[in-house]
Amino acid sequence: SSKIRNLEVQSAVDDAVLEDCIDFSLAKMISKMEEKLERGGFPDCLNDDIPGVGHEIGAEAQIRFLKAKLRVMQEELDNEVCECRKKADENENLKSQLKDTEEENTRLQQTVSVQHSQTEKYKMLLQEANRKSEGLQQEVIALQKVLQ
Repeated sequence: SSKIRNLEVQSAVDDAVLEDCIDFSLAKMISKMEEKLERGGFPDCLNDDIPGVGHEIGAEAQIRFLKAKLRVMQEELDNEVCECRKKADENENLKSQLKDTEEENTRLQQTVSVQHSQTEKYKMLLQEANRKSEGLQQEVIALQKVLQ
């Protein structure tokens, strides 16, 4: 049961991380960057991310490039979220299988215990029947001697 409790806690943590990933949106990031551009242009550090960009290309080209880059990143994020969901579903299925297996194991152990006690009971009955049989055989032998 401690394994099951640990799995439940881990599942809750995994679900929280998944929700955080789903809430994250590159669309929000794009709109924030556009607001910054409208206010004062690109910071110098952003130009480092754009290959071959200095002040040679205009803001429109930089925006198109960054939007394309963000779309690619959004697709990658969507793929990762999808994979995460698949893994979460697989994890839930495996947890369910583990629970079923543990329940079956418990049931089988109880069956083995009952069968073991029945075996012991029948062994005792056999020993008692053998003793009675020996006693009766001795009686038969004694009675045969009396008849002769």
